[in-house]
Amino acid sequence: MLVAALGGNALLRPGERPEAAVQRVRLRAAAAAISELTIRHDLVLTHGNGPQIGWLALQAEAGAPAGARPDPLDVLGAESEGLIGYLIEQELAPLVPGRELATLLTQVEVDPDDPAFLNPSKPIGPLYEEARARALARERGWAIAATRGGFRRVVASPEPRRIRELGAIRQLVGAGVIVICAGGGGIPVVAGEGGAICGVEAVVDKDLCSALLAAELGADALLLLTDVAAVYDDWPAPAESPLRRATSAELRARSFESGSMGPKVEAACRFVERTGRPAAIGALGEAARVLAGEAGTLVRA
Repeated sequence: MLVAALGGNALLRPGERPEAAVQRVRLRAAAAAISELTIRHDLVLTHGNGPQIGWLALQAEAGAPAGARPDPLDVLGAESEGLIGYLIEQELAPLVPGRELATLLTQVEVDPDDPAFLNPSKPIGPLYEEARARALARERGWAIAATRGGFRRVVASPEPRRIRELGAIRQLVGAGVIVICAGGGGIPVVAGEGGAICGVEAVVDKDLCSALLAAELGADALLLLTDVAAVYDDWPAPAESPLRRATSAELRARSFESGSMGPKVEAACRFVERTGRPAAIGALGEAARVLAGEAGTLVRA
């Protein structure tokens, strides 16, 4: 059984509007690559949702009546999981005749005392001019940060601790279902008194959640598929040197950009160190070759 994490940029290019028609075109190409993985393996798919949740946040902001607060981040996360899962199912189903597919909204428990809540760092939602961003920060208690082109809201990115729907995912995989789950890192929640569950204004890293899911499911391998062909030793220097094979220790001795390759490398290292099984990072269009070690970067313990 494989867990394959589809990067948000592999599903939607930077600058593209996340309209359904645009996403279908990207997902059609993605589905062709993903379908090759189902020939010999049971498959669990996770995916990013950064562009989509930003678009939903913008729509919620524009459509909210005067004085009304837009939907909270956990609700937007659930909406994006359903949206992307629905599109993946429609594009993938014709390529895997006889296989059942299911999209599962996935809640991921985080620790309310996670230090990340004291240091919001994950940009979400639309760009604002500085005056508007600071006004929203005052009105809604948001943290904001300067970014390329303007200002954005930033939220905490706590560690994933528990995947609440893990048992349901196991049952579906055991029945031969291709499961699409943990979109955007899952919906971050905290557990309260008496088993009550409450969503929080945070974003769980999709790659770290995928590593936890793969380990808990006992997956044979973890694939981290993106729009970059491999892990590069000197990225983004002009003479890029792809790392075709590496141990987790070798990767941990290097440094990678926190906003792009860093989380994928960390996720791969966590999976191989916990399970002793391989992880691989590479281009979505070469998914089968990445799994076979013929492309991308293969990571072993």
